[in-house]
Amino acid sequence: MTLLEKIICRFRGRFGGFELDAAFEAPAVGVTALFGPSGCGKTTVLRCMAGLQKIDDGLCRVGNTYWQQGKMFLPPWKRPIGYVFQEASLFTHLSVRGNLLYGAPRTGARQGAVSLDEVVELLGLGHLIDRMPRNLSGGERQRVAIGRALLSEPRLLLMDEPLAALDHRTKDEILPFLDRLRERLSMPIIYVSHDMSEVERFADQIVLLENGKVIASGPLGGIQSNPALALARAREASVSLQARVSSYDATYGLATLDVDGGKLVAPSATVELGAPRRLRIAAGDVSLTLERPGQTTILNILRARIVSATPLQYAEMLVVLRLGEEGMGASLLARVTRRSWDVLQLAEGGAVFAQVKGVSMALK
Repeated sequence: MTLLEKIICRFRGRFGGFELDAAFEAPAVGVTALFGPSGCGKTTVLRCMAGLQKIDDGLCRVGNTYWQQGKMFLPPWKRPIGYVFQEASLFTHLSVRGNLLYGAPRTGARQGAVSLDEVVELLGLGHLIDRMPRNLSGGERQRVAIGRALLSEPRLLLMDEPLAALDHRTKDEILPFLDRLRERLSMPIIYVSHDMSEVERFADQIVLLENGKVIASGPLGGIQSNPALALARAREASVSLQARVSSYDATYGLATLDVDGGKLVAPSATVELGAPRRLRIAAGDVSLTLERPGQTTILNILRARIVSATPLQYAEMLVVLRLGEEGMGASLLARVTRRSWDVLQLAEGGAVFAQVKGVSMALK
């Protein structure tokens, strides 16, 4: 990856009693999540990127353009960003159309910029276009806020916990629209969240923050499967896999998906062949065997190799796997008892079969 394809940030300074010392690089494409507990500095980093928070010791470069370097500081109104806050904050006197167009350039659109019609289609706003904000649900208001940010022709979209103010049902309604943003737009997105389920669903890269510092950053799957991090050792640990639909069994409602190193079968509504999908596989849903089993209800039995094994409390082992006979494919996590580890005489580098129940996978 060249400098022109990167977002590079470094922010050091103190805000009252909070000290920020955060540095990371991310691709200038796809979704990068800033993840960590409340108060770890996620929103502060985002505001520094936007120029809303000025910090003397800062660096912010997007592609080949510096927004901050040394004493050079580009004010926020000169930074080509779209910013989506937790609250939609729509103009109550304007219709949905008026809100969408409020931040759009008054002159001709930049080449390659997303159009009003594209935003309306992308976010499912066609039937809402003439409504006033008071007649919208929370999820609808947030979709309008996202559309308004997109129509400002940003080079970078910043999203600060955009689902935090929504209930669980409304989140489920808006997440498919965020999936479409990731799949269809080329602009990079920096997404702040403290909800790992959102990150697993939406992000390509992740930056882990703790007490104002970056403790790890990189591709989502690699960070999820790193046994040195608390994320992988957590009881709810999982790995997100990029997949593509290779076949669909309409009789049983099962999709076969190609992943790096194997194929997986999961329940799914009718899905288009070749469509990209994301699979979440929890460590607790993966079991290991030395031999391919015979008749079984488990649909997914994949060749894999053990990369590492880390003892955990409660007499368990955290096992990192790589799919494929040679162990060159995607990573998975498995939690097994120490007794099973010893009885099967498992070892790092050893060949195993990883078993995953089809119904345990969340197909996104």
